Amino acid sequence: MFNYLANPDRFMRFSKIATPIFALLAFVILVFGSVWSLAFAPADYLQGQSARIMFVHVPAAWVAFSAYSVMAGGSLVYLVWRHNLADVAANAASTIGATFTAVCLLSGSIWGRPTWGTWWVWDGRLTSMLVLLFIYLGYIALRSAISDKQKSASAGAILCLVGTVNIPIIRYSVVWWNTLHQPAAIIRKGGPSIHPEILQPLLFMGLGFMLLFGALLLLKMRALIFQNRAAVMFMASQFTNFQEFLQMGGYAGFVWAAWGIAFVAIVGLVIRAYQHEKFWHSEVEKLEAQLNQKKQAENENP
Repeated sequence: MFNYLANPDRFMRFSKIATPIFALLAFVILVFGSVWSLAFAPADYLQGQSARIMFVHVPAAWVAFSAYSVMAGGSLVYLVWRHNLADVAANAASTIGATFTAVCLLSGSIWGRPTWGTWWVWDGRLTSMLVLLFIYLGYIALRSAISDKQKSASAGAILCLVGTVNIPIIRYSVVWWNTLHQPAAIIRKGGPSIHPEILQPLLFMGLGFMLLFGALLLLKMRALIFQNRAAVMFMASQFTNFQEFLQMGGYAGFVWAAWGIAFVAIVGLVIRAYQHEKFWHSEVEKLEAQLNQKKQAENENP
């Protein structure tokens, strides 16, 4: 399946069909899940109604991790096999992951105010999630700062793979350090500790978020592929012959005049600087010769 979709043309045909399917399923599930989570799921026995924030906070965290997994996988494949579609996937996942990481942090901060009595604490889970957001933003900024596509992709891939060390820190932060966050409540020995009436809508919302992530990822990848193709086509369509090159789309008088002025000015500066240097170099050599002759004469006639 992966080998089949590794071809850009086949991927575009697949994604054209899959993207609206993912989007439709995500919409239906998220609408149903939102009603279920907000209106019918029971309130938490300790946190009350504020615990309903969990139904967007936790799925947003799942998408943040999934997006980084796509980034890391795509980056590794690109560095090893130089597969451009893998880089497209990594690049597409970055903005999605950054957005959902921000949603996770903001919703968690809002949830923390009534639960912990504060908007923010520097515990292991919150801090490592903030670091994840910075890694996402750093990846995006680094790729934007490098104009060469191959260098941009390689630099971003290296940064992404280095940043993977933060993922296990996020996962096990509640185990390694004292934290206000509760330990794992779904994937754990003995089964989930969350009541089924809360767990079911949570998993349902998680499925909706993941389908939404899939739709957004495919859509973003398609946009990047079209962007790359447009850039190639634009460059290829600039001039079909030398006459069009000289005409510059009807702006020949302006373009060549500006370039001519710049060229003449630069050449003039170079020539003038060269002449200036040669003149004073010659003057220094003359003075040195005169001084040497004077010293020689003084030595001969003490």
